Amino acid sequence: MSTTNDIILRPRFKFPVNHSNSTILDFFEATKTTQNDFIVSRIEDHIFIKIPKARQHYWSPQLHLEINEDAEKGSIISGLFGPNPTVWTMLIFFHFVVAGLFIGCGIWSYVNWSLGKSYAIPLFLTLFMIVLWVVLYFGGRLGKKTGLPQMHELHHFMRDTLRDNGIHTKG
Repeated sequence: MSTTNDIILRPRFKFPVNHSNSTILDFFEATKTTQNDFIVSRIEDHIFIKIPKARQHYWSPQLHLEINEDAEKGSIISGLFGPNPTVWTMLIFFHFVVAGLFIGCGIWSYVNWSLGKSYAIPLFLTLFMIVLWVVLYFGGRLGKKTGLPQMHELHHFMRDTLRDNGIHTKG
């Protein structure tokens, strides 16, 4: 489960398997009734694996698997770890608000400077938006680090489900 970029907030992976996507989807569908450690849901070719409510915290991740048919090799499993969609949407919203305020305060600073008026407050707010963006970014990184043990649990569950059904993966 290595990532090629340490800055990435939502790690991804992809690997081929020698089984059809319907077979793999059925394997995960069967885990709904055979275990209680994870919530497994399926929508067409997508599998969502989540931590149960009793064990969830604010930064609990979920694993989204997309299992696509590949004519040559069988199937390709693409995985994406991410926070709860509500948390992710909130983080992106805050990033856009900070970006919009940065642009607005930057324009306000430039206009005041052009008119020869005091631009200390708008310049301070512009620089504060940069600091706020950095705080949001590192807050997201801290959240990812907080959810890392559960991310490993989700990955091991996926790997073990595949291995128990005769599909071997690397890692």
